[in-house]
Amino acid sequence: MRALRYSINVTLDGCCDHRVVIADEELHRHAAENLSRADAILFGKVTYEMMEAAWRPVAQAHARPDWMADWMEPFARTIDAARKYVVSSTLEQVDWNAELVRGEHLESTVRQLKQQPGKGLFVGGVKLPLALAELGLIDEYEFIVHPRLVGHGPTLFAGLSKFVDLKLVSRQEFGSGAVVLRYVQKAS
Repeated sequence: MRALRYSINVTLDGCCDHRVVIADEELHRHAAENLSRADAILFGKVTYEMMEAAWRPVAQAHARPDWMADWMEPFARTIDAARKYVVSSTLEQVDWNAELVRGEHLESTVRQLKQQPGKGLFVGGVKLPLALAELGLIDEYEFIVHPRLVGHGPTLFAGLSKFVDLKLVSRQEFGSGAVVLRYVQKAS
């Protein structure tokens, strides 16, 4: 059975806007390693479109744009090559090594994907992980907590209907001061 791992960057005041975190070389290397430990990535529509717009052209052009540091290339190549499942009720089609999953089939599809052999599944974003947490489908939660206060949202798991009790299984500190906290669900 494959584990479903969730990873998200968050500031000390709870903001998970990707534009406000410390996106340095160490963070990108960590993200690429996370993705390489999975057989596939689950995306919601917004995260899929954002990641595709940012990383697909970079990886497929085989030329680094001016804005991109050379240490970003491994992440671009890793996410470009990854198998993707996109959960959406509004998209008509997807490509970029992706398959469309309708929202009404989320639980059955994810349970089926988890039953397959392999290294694991990966999910990021905000709305899709909320739905997956509600269904009890996330096996590992990783919060990369950045030493920054930004004073705005979005925040994680807003509207969660029940507690999810977690057990800390690892902790790692980056040079930037960001701390990677990895949790699993506590046994009932």
